[in-house]
Amino acid sequence: MTTDSDPTQDTQKTGYACIQRYVKTLDSSPGVYRMLDADSRVLYVGKARNLKARVSNYARPGHSGRIERMIAATASMMFLTTRTETEALLLEQNLIKQLKPKYNVLLRDDKSFPNILVAKEHTYPQIKKHRGAKKEKGTYFGPFASAGAVNRTLNQLQKAFLLRNCSDSMFDSRTRPCLLFQIKRCSGPCVNLISEEEYSESVKDAERFLSGRSTKVQEELAEQMMAASEAMEFERAAGLRDRIRALTQVQTSQGINPRGVAEADVIGLYMDSGQACVQVFFIRANQNWGNKDFYPRVGADVSAAEVMEAFLGQFYDNKEPPRQLILSDAVENADLMQEALSEKAGRKVEILVPQRGEKQELIAGALRNARESLARRMSESATQAKLLRGVAEAFDLDSPPNRIEVYDNSHIQGTNAVGGMIVAGPDGFMKNAYRKFNIRGDDLTPGDDFGMMKEVLTRRFTRLQKEDPDRDKGMWPDLLLIDGGAGQVSAVREIMVEHGVEDIPMVGVAKGVDRDHGKEEFHRTGQRPFALKRNDPVLYFIQRLRDEAHRFAIGTHRAKRAKAVGATPLDEIPGVGAARKRALLAHFGSAKAVSRANLADLKAVEGISAGLAQKVYDFFHDKG
Repeated sequence: MTTDSDPTQDTQKTGYACIQRYVKTLDSSPGVYRMLDADSRVLYVGKARNLKARVSNYARPGHSGRIERMIAATASMMFLTTRTETEALLLEQNLIKQLKPKYNVLLRDDKSFPNILVAKEHTYPQIKKHRGAKKEKGTYFGPFASAGAVNRTLNQLQKAFLLRNCSDSMFDSRTRPCLLFQIKRCSGPCVNLISEEEYSESVKDAERFLSGRSTKVQEELAEQMMAASEAMEFERAAGLRDRIRALTQVQTSQGINPRGVAEADVIGLYMDSGQACVQVFFIRANQNWGNKDFYPRVGADVSAAEVMEAFLGQFYDNKEPPRQLILSDAVENADLMQEALSEKAGRKVEILVPQRGEKQELIAGALRNARESLARRMSESATQAKLLRGVAEAFDLDSPPNRIEVYDNSHIQGTNAVGGMIVAGPDGFMKNAYRKFNIRGDDLTPGDDFGMMKEVLTRRFTRLQKEDPDRDKGMWPDLLLIDGGAGQVSAVREIMVEHGVEDIPMVGVAKGVDRDHGKEEFHRTGQRPFALKRNDPVLYFIQRLRDEAHRFAIGTHRAKRAKAVGATPLDEIPGVGAARKRALLAHFGSAKAVSRANLADLKAVEGISAGLAQKVYDFFHDKG
C-alpha cells in the first residue's frame, strides 16, 4: 500500500480546479481518496476500483447539490493505493468510522450485540449472556438484537434445561443449593443433586435447541413426560411439562421463524425527507432472534444503494457476517462487498435482493418496521426540536442548543464518589456520549459536592481543549445544566473562567421550595433566580434531563460500590488475576485465611507456582 498526495500544489485553488490538478498525477490503481477543506478537515472518504477514473468524475460538473457543495469546499486531496479492490473497500469503511467525514453516510450507533454463551471451562457448563470478543471457551449463539431479548430467552432456557448461571467461584463455594434450585430454574449441580452425565445431556439439549433442532428436543421431552406419567411419577411429569411450556414460550416470543432461512440478517432500508432508517432482523437456526433499528446520517440526495453499501461496510466492520444478507435494496458494488465480507468471515457470504417467496416476505416485514420506526422518530424529532427552541427562549440562548450536557454527583458520605455526565440533543438522549468520572481528589472533604463538581468539570474541559481545540467536532456543549443552586453555579463559573470557556451558557437547577417537582428554580450568573410555570413542557423536559443525570450517576455509584464490596487484598498482588484469585479463595475459603497461610500451603494450591506463592506470602508478611 502506498500513499500519494501532492503538498506542493497551490493550496489557494479549491473546487474543480483543485481536483483537476490531482487527476494528472493518478493512475488506474485501486485505492481510497480523501477530500479535505482549507483547514485540512476531511470532507469525504471514498474508494475506487480505478482512482484516476473515479476522481476524474469529480473534475466535471453535473453532480447533486450535496456533491457540488463538497467539491466547492475541497482544497486538497489524499490518496492511498491498495493491492486489491477489496482492500480499498475495507480501508474506506475503517477511515469513515475513524474520521466521521461530513459528506459520508455515517452509521451512528455501532455497539456490539449480545450472545448466549454455554461456557465450557468448567465440568458443569454455565449458560450466560456474553458481549464482546469471543475469547472464552464455549459455544456461542447469536447475535441477539438486545440484552432484553437475551435475558428473556435465558429466563426460559433456565426453566427448560435447568442449567446454572452462577459464576465458577460461587459454584465452587456452595454447600447447599441456592434459590434458583428451589424455584426450579437450576438442577443443583453445585451440591451434586444431578450427575455429571445427566447435566451434560441437558447442556446438549440446550445447544440443540439454540441450533434450531427444537422439534427433536420437544419430542424427546414429550416422550419422557408420557413415560413418567404412565409410571405414576406425576411430579417428574409435571416438571417435564413445565420445561416443554418454557421452550414453547421462547418460540412464541421470537415471532416469525422462517422455514427456508437458516442463518441470515434481513436488512430493510426506508428513506423519507432526507432521513433514513435501517431495520435489521437477526435470523439464526431458523429462529428470529430480534431486530434493531439504525438511523444513519444521510443527505437528501443520497441514493438507497449508497446508503445500503455504507451501512453494510460499517456495520460488519467489527461483527461477523452471517451466511446470507437479505437486502431490500441492491448495493452499488455487490460483488466487491460479497468478496470483502466472505474474506472477513472465512467462508462464503451471499448477498440477496429477493423479489418473491419467503425471503421477500421477510424483507417486506423489515421495511414495514423501518417505515414505522422512521415515522415515530421524525415525530419525536419534531417534538424535541420544539422543546429545544423552548429551552433557548427560557434561558435567553442565541439559538436552540444542539448539545446539552447535564452533570450530577453521587456518593454515600463521600465514599465511592462518582460524577456523571449525560448528553441530549436534537435526537434525544445521546447515550454513547455519556461519561462517568471516578472522583480521585484525595484532599476533598467527604461529601464536598462543590469540590467534586470542580474536579469533574476541570477534567471535562481539560479533555475538550485537548481533543477538540477548534470546537469543530461537535464535542463542545451549547448549554450546561448543573444540579444545584447559586453556590454550585458560582463554583462552576470559576472553573469555566480558569479554562477560558466563559462563552458557554450554564444554568443551575435547584429543587426550590420544599424540594418539590414543579417548584424548581433556575440560577444563572449575575441574574435573579426564576421559575417556569408548572405545566410548561420545557420544565418537564428539564426535569427529565436532570432525572436522567441522577439515574446515571446513581447507577455508576452503585456499580462502583458493588465492585468495592467484592474487592479483596488479593486484587493488589501483581500476577494474581481472576482465575488465580478464585483458586486461592476456593482452597483457603477467604482472603484472611490466604493472608495467614504459610509458604508450603500456598505452593500446594493448584495453578499457583512457587514464584507466585512467594509473592503472595511476601505481600502479607513483609510489610514494615
